[in-house]
Amino acid sequence: MNEDAHKKFKTFLKEGKFRITPERFEVMDYALEFEGHFGADELFIKMKSHNSSISRATVYNTLELLSECSLLSKRHFGDKIKRFESNLNRKSHDHIICENCGKIKEFTNPKIAEIIKEVGKQFGMTITNYSFNIYGKCDNDDECKAKQN
Repeated sequence: MNEDAHKKFKTFLKEGKFRITPERFEVMDYALEFEGHFGADELFIKMKSHNSSISRATVYNTLELLSECSLLSKRHFGDKIKRFESNLNRKSHDHIICENCGKIKEFTNPKIAEIIKEVGKQFGMTITNYSFNIYGKCDNDDECKAKQN
């Protein structure tokens, strides 16, 4: 359990006049512990497999709230599935996605961060956040090639 995250979420819920419920904090704990990117259904199934009595609607609604208060980032990778990832203890990173098999890999490249800063200066803006996704197809992955055929 991350106390800072609990405090931040509780403050967010109070200020937004949302109900503070144990179920919302249960969803938060599972979401923040999830490795990598996940969809609401994946999280729901994981919680159910650990004998949670949570409802699907509570998972969906709470993920949106966690995204609004910046504990999670909402990601779209071109497949119409809304995915999330924890913002806790995460460094800025970008994504490369295979259009064939759907694999998502994270990477960091300081040159990209510099280009983003330059673009901000060009338009007289201070960049506070950005999302950079690259799409391609796996070259040397037999599993991916099997899906392609």
